[in-house]
Amino acid sequence: MNTLFMHCRPGFEGEVCSEIAEHAARLGVAGYAKAKPQTACAEFICHEPAGPARLMSALRFSDLIFPRQWARGDFVQLPETDRISVVLEHLAAYPVCGSLWLEVLDTNDGKELSNFCKKFEAPLRKALLGAGKLVDDPDLPRLLLTFKSGREVFLGVADAGNFAMWPMGIPRLKFPREAPSRSTLKLEEAWHHFIPREQWDERLHGDMTGVDLGAAPGGWTYQLVRRGMLVTAIDNGPMAQSLMDTGLVTHLMADGFTYKPKQTVDWMVCDIVEKPARNAALLETWLGENLCREAVVNLKLPMKQRYAEVRRLLERIEEGFKARGIKVQVGCKQLYHDREEVTCHLRRLDGGKR
Repeated sequence: MNTLFMHCRPGFEGEVCSEIAEHAARLGVAGYAKAKPQTACAEFICHEPAGPARLMSALRFSDLIFPRQWARGDFVQLPETDRISVVLEHLAAYPVCGSLWLEVLDTNDGKELSNFCKKFEAPLRKALLGAGKLVDDPDLPRLLLTFKSGREVFLGVADAGNFAMWPMGIPRLKFPREAPSRSTLKLEEAWHHFIPREQWDERLHGDMTGVDLGAAPGGWTYQLVRRGMLVTAIDNGPMAQSLMDTGLVTHLMADGFTYKPKQTVDWMVCDIVEKPARNAALLETWLGENLCREAVVNLKLPMKQRYAEVRRLLERIEEGFKARGIKVQVGCKQLYHDREEVTCHLRRLDGGKR
């Protein structure tokens, strides 16, 4: 297993290569990253068979920015018939796994393979169980098969609890018909990614207050209201009347970059289309000046050197908090519902002051 295989958004293969190569160099894992544009995947080829396992044990998948999914293993060519026997033969050297996901790439060709995977999964699962290569145990590694075609598959494994929350890293979130815009799914996905589900009742509840900067028409405000929060929506544009009718929203026609609440709020969210450095500075101000306890903000990305720009901004934010003498947990991910952007989540570890 000398290959680390990663899924990503089409067009961001280079960012995945830059990110994983930087981590590998820091950890002393020799190898090289490679990818073809618009293929929705990238590989890191290690010079030693144990290299991918070393990388995956030293990194938390949830801390990576651009990869959507990862697994270590090898590519296998499949015949037109009796594919299962070939898969079982190559899995002889793999560990026993506790679960199975069949995945495809986020491309048009990948979508066409989805039906094949659905039909292939049941007989494959039965064969794996019969061969003792698959048992029902969440503490064991997950077996991840990524089909590039009906004739080529990446046989991969990922350690328990250290892979994407959903197959291919794509959440199956349902768009609420009453939400005023599809951008609402960005914030919902951010909460799934950054906040453990068992903490939602503690960190996302009706006794909290929130501010939505650049709120109109209210896609992100909707998520705050859905949790019962009192929300101040900042935007010169109109808000959806359905949100105003809830009685939970105060709409202020003001500049999101100059507005400041009179007292600390629990949540600040922002999806303003602006230069990423300006949105990053906004994050530093709101957390650094104790204007909020947690925040979710999107950073729009430049056309080139996107990973380098994200790393530069994150380092600047963290240095700013260090200079202020406060501890803030910082997370960053290109979520499925993001486009040319990444989503940042920040949380004051001292809880902020009332």
